[in-house]
Amino acid sequence: MIAMAMGGFAIGTTEFVAMGLLPDIAESLHITEPTAGHVISAYALGVVVGAPLIAALTARMSRRTLLVGLMVAFVVGNAASVIAPSYVTLMLARFAAGLPHGAYFGVAALVAAHIAKPGNRAKAVGQVMLGLSIANVAGVPVAAWLGARFGWRIALVLVVVIGIATVAALIRSLPSLRDMTVTNPMTELGALRRGQVWLTLLIGTVGFGGMFAFYTYLNTTLTTLAGLSAGWVPLALALFGLGMVAGNIVGGIAADRSVGWSVFAALASVAVALALFSVVVQIAWLALVVTFLVGAAGSSLVPGLQTRLMDVAQDAQTLAAALNHSALNIANALGAWLGGAVIAAGLSYRAPSQAGVLLALAGLVVLGIAVVTSRRSGRPVAA
Repeated sequence: MIAMAMGGFAIGTTEFVAMGLLPDIAESLHITEPTAGHVISAYALGVVVGAPLIAALTARMSRRTLLVGLMVAFVVGNAASVIAPSYVTLMLARFAAGLPHGAYFGVAALVAAHIAKPGNRAKAVGQVMLGLSIANVAGVPVAAWLGARFGWRIALVLVVVIGIATVAALIRSLPSLRDMTVTNPMTELGALRRGQVWLTLLIGTVGFGGMFAFYTYLNTTLTTLAGLSAGWVPLALALFGLGMVAGNIVGGIAADRSVGWSVFAALASVAVALALFSVVVQIAWLALVVTFLVGAAGSSLVPGLQTRLMDVAQDAQTLAAALNHSALNIANALGAWLGGAVIAAGLSYRAPSQAGVLLALAGLVVLGIAVVTSRRSGRPVAA
């Protein structure tokens, strides 16, 4: 599990560190900061495109070989980003670095569930995702500090080093996994014909978008409404990351007891935490406490969603599990867009959190539809 979580740590670091290095990227490539922001979109697009494409095309491959190969591809994409001489080549490199992201997490989740002890399937999935959460606490701050001090390329060098270490750890620690079922591209594509797969992906896209509406504008919200200085923002981000770590652990335990109820509880918790933040945001210490709670609530959703997708996908689990991360990246874009839209409409910086409440509630509605349609089909998803 540790080796696979290391991969999540590397992926999480490269995904989020670019957000804090945009001014440096813009200056070094002689472009504007908004233009530099497109490198983040290029990575996200790579995730959305790569997850289903790779999962389908590699359906016949050994899961062990595939995991190692995906991490090698991740290393190559980030190494290309380090040496990219221009804006265009950096965009292409970031797109390439994003391609293995979703497929890696999808396959790693399946492997973790396969080798877990009975009754610990979701907990094992949560342990793999823990690397992504820990990246927000340790990897991103360290990489951002290195990037600010020595240039943004050094931050990505750190990612490459972690990626190489992950490749070595995977080769050393993963069992042969010969007893894992492999399929074929047509079988995997069959997941796209199942309504429960689409509904579960929609739950993640809409419900998780609420957390991203909050997170995208957290910096400015805390400095304008809570009255905190910029120096407090790293602490707030660290608290959010610690919340994600806690949420992954709790969400995995809860999903092993009941997948359906764990997803319901996570979405309801996101709605409550975001609503609470919008109420107490002007009380600085309470705003920081609730920032931790939002991170915990949002992250607790992931193990349950991943496990539900594995259940409803039947014999097309690889594609479905990978698509979860496409959905979460679309949620990132949706949340950031909606948060920006309400601010642009003239509302205060409370509005992104309030919009996030609506998205979380919409996720609950989709969950309700998924449960009802599952029962009417005569093949209810296990709770």
